[in-house]
Amino acid sequence: MRGLNCRGLRLEAVAGLGIAMALAVLPAAASAQQITTHTVLTVETSEQGGHTQATVRVAVNGADGLPASGAVIIEDGNRELAEAALNSDGEASPGLSFAGGDHALRAVYTGDASHLGSASVTSNVSAQTSSTPNFALSLAAVLPSTLPLTLTAGQAGTIAVTVVPEDNAALTAPMFVTLSCSGLPSEASCTFTPATLEILPTTPASCPSGSLASACPPVSSMLLQTQAQSTSQLVRPAQHLRGAGPVAWAILLPGMLALGGLAWGARRRRWLQRLALVAFVGLVTALGTTACKPLYNYYKHGPTKNPATPSGTYTVTVTGQSSNGVTAITNNTTMVLTVTGGS
Repeated sequence: MRGLNCRGLRLEAVAGLGIAMALAVLPAAASAQQITTHTVLTVETSEQGGHTQATVRVAVNGADGLPASGAVIIEDGNRELAEAALNSDGEASPGLSFAGGDHALRAVYTGDASHLGSASVTSNVSAQTSSTPNFALSLAAVLPSTLPLTLTAGQAGTIAVTVVPEDNAALTAPMFVTLSCSGLPSEASCTFTPATLEILPTTPASCPSGSLASACPPVSSMLLQTQAQSTSQLVRPAQHLRGAGPVAWAILLPGMLALGGLAWGARRRRWLQRLALVAFVGLVTALGTTACKPLYNYYKHGPTKNPATPSGTYTVTVTGQSSNGVTAITNNTTMVLTVTGGS
């Protein structure tokens, strides 16, 4: 009978331990669940130079009422128009331009570690039709192969930038579009190959699958380069110090001789002698503070380390500029760059 009671107690203890462990796990599991979000898209349009410009405002909030973080994608039907990083208020406002016709815009929030993704209601926009030649920009990831683009500090990424012609049949001369970018973090850069693209009256606006490059809109390769913090130290052999000697003496010796001669010739003029000594001391001090000290610090401690590209999420604007000979044409699109492992 006692044995049965012992086994019963042991069973009850095990059961109690299991319940306690389950209760301990439940809050952790609940806290690990992502919060649902709500995305709202607002569109305002205006007519500029015969083309429709749109300013969109996206706001993303969690079910807890707090703003979300991360990136949003602006879609026009099945085509991605732009990306933007949410600010601290969970908002983004990229500017867009449209070809003539009807467009169905939607904002898609991609989510983050704490929030689930969501999409806004579709907003319909009717853009003015124009016969004036223009162009639009389209971005596609090459390496890494997905957008938004995420790079570790020190890595590089490649984006294909396509210049899509609009109403280019009315061109009487080639249109040249020069590309640039802005909004990059410090210690990061972008280069385009080629930096200028040409649009002809016969340049197609689309590229069927399997088509040759000549039968497609022109494309430039944009290289985004970040920087890792340098860790190597340069070797500073003793001969480097000796090599700096002739340069220093070439500056110091003529001045010393000139001032010494001035002081010797002015031995009967005490005021001039004192002036020469003061000038001599000033020259030596200036040389010591402007040349010797930096050289000493350089050879003693080495060059300063290059800082890494700061970690964070950034909205990068890609701009195309052209001119029809009378007015300048500027169109933009945006993308999101996330840098990890930086300073």
